[in-house]
Amino acid sequence: MNQEYLLHESDFLVSETDEQGIILFANDDFCKVAGYSLDELIAQPHSIVRHPDMPKTAFKDLWETIKRGETWSGYVKNRTKNGDFYWVFAMVYAIRSGNNNELTYISCRRRPSREEINNASELYQTMY
Repeated sequence: MNQEYLLHESDFLVSETDEQGIILFANDDFCKVAGYSLDELIAQPHSIVRHPDMPKTAFKDLWETIKRGETWSGYVKNRTKNGDFYWVFAMVYAIRSGNNNELTYISCRRRPSREEINNASELYQTMY
């Protein structure tokens, strides 16, 4: 049985992807919580941490929102390298970075409350 990893109050997970969702950067908290080294995450699709319980429609909404240049926020259940899971409240937005003004996406995540997790879990069960 997979176990839930509870984020610490001070955990703040940050990652950056290209327009195809390929990881360009991940901070130490993201690596620690997900159970991957930075080298294992760089150049991998962000879906490497996608949990199968997450409805595809949630990610469809995320991508549609950020490609319009708007900020997406919501609750996400992710999977760790060893198969455990963790919940985050995520904010995802587009930025222009680098010398070539390339469009990338930043995701900042923090620990949600137990009530927020329960509400998101109930909602996602209705979205399949």
